[in-house]
Amino acid sequence: MNPIASFAHFFKAGGPYMYAILAVGVVILAFVAERFFVIGRTAAFNAGKFTNDVVSRLAKGDVNGAAEMCRRTKHPVAQVAHAVISRADSDEERMQVAADGAAMVALPPLSRRLPYLNMLANVSTLLGLLGTIFGLITAFSAVDAADPSQRSAFLARGISEALNTTAFGLIVAVPTLLLHGFLVSKVEAVVEAVDQASVRVIDALSRRSARAA
Repeated sequence: MNPIASFAHFFKAGGPYMYAILAVGVVILAFVAERFFVIGRTAAFNAGKFTNDVVSRLAKGDVNGAAEMCRRTKHPVAQVAHAVISRADSDEERMQVAADGAAMVALPPLSRRLPYLNMLANVSTLLGLLGTIFGLITAFSAVDAADPSQRSAFLARGISEALNTTAFGLIVAVPTLLLHGFLVSKVEAVVEAVDQASVRVIDALSRRSARAA
């Protein structure tokens, strides 16, 4: 039996709860594809090089050039750096407040809908367990009404079919949790890059102010 036919038999034997788990799996795929596009594009940006370029311009006194560079770049690091540079004439505390405010606007869109992946993984697992419970209830009811000579065969087949829903629920849930962890790690890397950029830009502007004084 080829793999497609085997899966079709496995799916059909699991009963109606397999369709509910499949629907959850389709929703998960949609969320994962959308988040991979958004987070992957942001994480692929070379934040370290960009920060080095901005700090280098600030060290040379080209504040306007650094601000224009940040303005042209659509990335959380650039948005936070631009907010800090816009407060270049303020003290460090006000620049840090500006950086925190910009980060609160720029970063949340990255982690949007990520908590749903964790929730849907749990839903998939619970639907599998629920399908198994109802499958066992149905199997034992059928065994009770069956001929004594056929009870063992009915029971074995019923339990096997009931466990299919748990297996399918875990097949959907486990990769979802792994993908959720991977995407969260990418978002955390962007957050760290934003923090490092804000500290370095504030330090560069502070040094510039100290030299001017």
